[in-house]
Amino acid sequence: MDPAAVPPPAAGVSLRQLLMALGDSLVEVQAAPAGLDVDIRGVALLDPEDPPTAQPGELVLAIGARGRAAHPALRAAGRDGAAAVVVKLDGPGQATALSETAAEAGVALLSLRSEARWEQVNALARAALDDAPPGHPGKGTEEGDLFSLAQTTAILTSGIVSIEDAANRVLAYSRSTDSDEIDDLRRRSILGWQGPEAYLAKLREWGVFQHLHSSDEVISIDSHPELGIRRRLAVAIRSGDRQLGTIWVQEGSTPLSERSGQALLGAARVAALHLVRRRRELSEDLTLTRTLLVGLLEGSTGPQPLATHLGFDATRPAAVLGFSYGTAEVVGAPEPTQLTAAPELTHTEVTNLVSVHIAARHRSALVTQVDPRIYVLLPQLPRSIDVDTLRGWGQEITDAARRHLGLPLRGSVGCVVSGLGDVPESRREADRILDAMVGADVSTAVAALPDIQAEVLVSEVLTLLSAHPEIRDPRLTALVSHDSRHHGGLAESLLTYLNCFGDVRAAAAQLHVHPNTLRYRLRRAEELTGLELSRPDQRLLAMLQLRLPPTT
Repeated sequence: MDPAAVPPPAAGVSLRQLLMALGDSLVEVQAAPAGLDVDIRGVALLDPEDPPTAQPGELVLAIGARGRAAHPALRAAGRDGAAAVVVKLDGPGQATALSETAAEAGVALLSLRSEARWEQVNALARAALDDAPPGHPGKGTEEGDLFSLAQTTAILTSGIVSIEDAANRVLAYSRSTDSDEIDDLRRRSILGWQGPEAYLAKLREWGVFQHLHSSDEVISIDSHPELGIRRRLAVAIRSGDRQLGTIWVQEGSTPLSERSGQALLGAARVAALHLVRRRRELSEDLTLTRTLLVGLLEGSTGPQPLATHLGFDATRPAAVLGFSYGTAEVVGAPEPTQLTAAPELTHTEVTNLVSVHIAARHRSALVTQVDPRIYVLLPQLPRSIDVDTLRGWGQEITDAARRHLGLPLRGSVGCVVSGLGDVPESRREADRILDAMVGADVSTAVAALPDIQAEVLVSEVLTLLSAHPEIRDPRLTALVSHDSRHHGGLAESLLTYLNCFGDVRAAAAQLHVHPNTLRYRLRRAEELTGLELSRPDQRLLAMLQLRLPPTT
């Protein structure tokens, strides 16, 4: 064992997340006695000539240890606190015996496919660990995770995605739930960590590489059943004039989505940032960019630092889009839909989805999270830009989130401001809209201020009432308390009556009671409180205050 061969990084990922990154084309779980949420903090290579040892939290690659020879490695890994051991199996009979040893040792056992290479799983595991955020073990990768980006792109295109570097080496790929969808080229590329030379020669012959080298446009490659190859789309990943790699999308058992080209273009622009960071050329710059962006959105940093850092023209129009998600009804769904995200649906995938879509529309867009919301800064907008265009961009994102992720994403369009210096104003407006959309009867998933101005203003009046009990009517507060003590519905009945402009029959129908029952409740509410519903001011205050949550 040479633990110094691959020094463990400061951060870690869970075994579950690492398996998602590696994919079942490479490894298969044989035993996981401690579950899949154990932390992986490093990778170690076990040489057959060395005595078996390990470090806590390591993924041990037991190179050359097959059959009985792997048992000591498993026992040593369990003794030393390693998280998992990867072995190659000679036959199905070995799996049972080794799994029993792994269970006794309390360490996970993964088997590597016979066709795969050790250096491949080593490199992919290290890449996943390199992308883990420092100081957050077990939380997985964030915006630099190429595997997460590949999976998001696969969702948006309805295809099967691979991300390669400039030498056609596979860096990351999406998961596929159906092995029949994967054509021979993809299978061989993943297992061999590089596209087969015969096919690469064909691509050169067809001029595909020449196109990718010279153009930012998405290229389509027809299917070739005689070669075992299905239809593909490809786009170059660029940083300036330099090509950093390529994103490939293979069509599976279903056709690629209608907007696959647009999604792929956005994914390439996002991937460029990841590959630059992977090369460690601008890692500090990316951190600085986010710091300056958040500072600008919050108004604590002026516009010039960000403009200078990224070469933006601070005097051109800008705007902010805001997005929020969580357990809520999906606007436009046939039935109320709750957010039932799978474990792998993380904030990273939501941010990736937003990033991919907006990058396809506006090259200079910047995306970041300021808990609990996601914001898009759109600098250097054309002076002719209008709110309808920005609303359309936001609608594409919320539609994609609902369609592909089952996610009830809400969006808001902040005002278009004259320059970066006024970005905090646009962000505040975006927040006002999102605040008002929570619990409001809004018929759209994306709104600008003119769309829901009344709802925004009422929301802010209610916020004021909630924060200042002294400006509330104590009689209405007493009515709500009475309902709480006696499990009554007088306050609800009164508010429904007022919302229906005093139409007793309409209000009674909404409450599913007889009109005479509602009349009795209204008289009872007036008797208990001393309210006079014939007075407009008292009706107005009651309509507002009774909308407050009972706890306030």
